[in-house]
Amino acid sequence: MISSNDFRTGLTIELEGGVYTVVEFQHVKPGTGAAFVRSKLKNVRTGGVIERTFRAGEKVETARIDRREMQYLYSAGNNYAFMDTQTFEQMELTSESLGENLKFLKENMNITVLLYDGSILGIELPNFVDLKIVETTPSIRGDTVSGATKAAKLESGATVQVPLFVEEGDMIRIDTRTGEYLTRA
Repeated sequence: MISSNDFRTGLTIELEGGVYTVVEFQHVKPGTGAAFVRSKLKNVRTGGVIERTFRAGEKVETARIDRREMQYLYSAGNNYAFMDTQTFEQMELTSESLGENLKFLKENMNITVLLYDGSILGIELPNFVDLKIVETTPSIRGDTVSGATKAAKLESGATVQVPLFVEEGDMIRIDTRTGEYLTRA
């Protein structure tokens, strides 16, 4: 059990039968009345965000999330095979359980699998990943306009906006949290 006064960003709690991560929190002490904690909580399974207000000192159950480093091996239809880097055990996840992370998944990439009570909640990708551009419109001499972008398809199948000077075959670095182009790799 943890007090609402001890909330911090990234803390995982159990609430009303669900597992939530604290995204934002604010301690409020009004001039009159009791103090309270206003928070935004993200459901780990569904990704939905709720706002919840707790009384100061209210106790909530902490959720124990196990994190295992695994390596992505291959895909077979709708299933994706991963290997535990410590025990070399393999497990398969479906595209539904991977969600949006599937866009930036690359073979032999090390990821973190989140487990709660033996069931898989999801995966965490590295913050930055280098991917090759397989399809984009060709660059034209003089394409130096600041801030102009074009669509580019990556080897993972995702489509991102890149500057005009980036060409097919270039390796680029993508921020997996926002899905944005950062730089050429």
